[in-house]
Amino acid sequence: MDLTILGAGRCVTGSKYLVQWKRFSTMIDCGLFQGRKKLRSRNWDPLPKRASELDSIVLTHAHIDHTGYLPRLVRQGFDGPVYCTPPTKSLLRVLLPDAAHIQEEEARYANKKGFSKHAPALPLFRQSDAKAALKLLEPIPFDEDQELRPGIRFRFHRQGHILGAAAVELESKISGGGRKTIYFSGDVGRHGVPILKDPVPYPGSDVLFLESTYGNRLHDPEDPRVQLAEQVRKGLDRGGVVLIPAFAIDRTQELLYMLHGLMADKELPTVPIYLDSPMGIEATALYTRCTTEHDAEMKQLFSEQINPIFPPNLTVTKTSRESRRLNDIQGGAIFISASGMATGGRILHHLRLRLPHAKNTVLFVGYQAHGTRGRRLVEGEAEVKMLGDYIPVKAHIAQISGLSAHADADELVAWLSQRERDPERVVLTHGEYPAQQALAERLEKTFGWKSEIPEIGDVLEIT
Repeated sequence: MDLTILGAGRCVTGSKYLVQWKRFSTMIDCGLFQGRKKLRSRNWDPLPKRASELDSIVLTHAHIDHTGYLPRLVRQGFDGPVYCTPPTKSLLRVLLPDAAHIQEEEARYANKKGFSKHAPALPLFRQSDAKAALKLLEPIPFDEDQELRPGIRFRFHRQGHILGAAAVELESKISGGGRKTIYFSGDVGRHGVPILKDPVPYPGSDVLFLESTYGNRLHDPEDPRVQLAEQVRKGLDRGGVVLIPAFAIDRTQELLYMLHGLMADKELPTVPIYLDSPMGIEATALYTRCTTEHDAEMKQLFSEQINPIFPPNLTVTKTSRESRRLNDIQGGAIFISASGMATGGRILHHLRLRLPHAKNTVLFVGYQAHGTRGRRLVEGEAEVKMLGDYIPVKAHIAQISGLSAHADADELVAWLSQRERDPERVVLTHGEYPAQQALAERLEKTFGWKSEIPEIGDVLEIT
């Protein structure tokens, strides 16, 4: 059995692992490279195996860096089954068409401005490819064995990273009559966060593929709920609007949950909340409907006829016209809109209107990557370019930390500590190299494990 690292090797994007036997192949995750141009260009690289010859795909969760290459594979001829959890299938109905729309819009803009290396600029895939990909999805519940072919099967284990997120336990017969178990962690979630059930601890395996996003970092120990209450309270006291850029999936729902709790506990006044994100609205509806994924506290609230992520003071604005009406609100309200790093989406229109006024507050609730508009704002730039204009920044800019869907280094070690047996082999993926080196040292010191840190293109023989 050979495994080729096609993505997420010494980086955090483009997760794709090609597993090949003599007469069968499957791919664990099928992610799009995002971020730096050098990485994004890899989306155009040919794969070592024809898409039409690939037998199946298994997805850990719905994020585009784990699923967004699927329409591209379909465009190239893949037509096999794509296995995922039921909530992941529901989320992908929203995410894949949106990814295709972005591809088409970027190609259209590149042709208009003439800056593409290609003539004409082409999208990686189109809406038709995304629709075709959705037809291939086959939902498999958590904790049930699914046979890929005789002698090869897998099982999903709950990971708590986002709705439907899973680890994949792959078991295969090997030469000599034995069996080999390979455990793909996917993105490991955190214990004790609201809404979703906690991750299932690592059970042990022969080979472990472990994500390492936060391999050299720890989350802020200060309670993000306390930070959120303080910043929102100060923002409302200024008399303006509190504008929160947030990722549409998971972060938006966690924010709504926390704001509901703070208002119910009288730690914040019950002011209007406006969710102005079409994807965020759809994701919030999915988080509401998937009751089997709710943790005990969420289930208790639901039993009391309380929906903490869709409280009575929440208004959703689905259409552009409804969104524009928010421009008339002068203060005493909270707006939540995507994207979380202010790189696109409806948040730009709100920022354009609200940034020039000192009474308004822009509250960032997550990491802001280098080069993003969000990063420039939190670093204190006096003006930012937005929708063709330079906008003066007079609004108060704030940021809170601790809201992350990824386990940090301590949490990864805790997740591994309940195993029934040690892995014979540990492979670190989905992390920047310094984070991976730090985590490798930590794993050796704590458990005595030696870790491999492969690069994209490396082929690992598993015997």
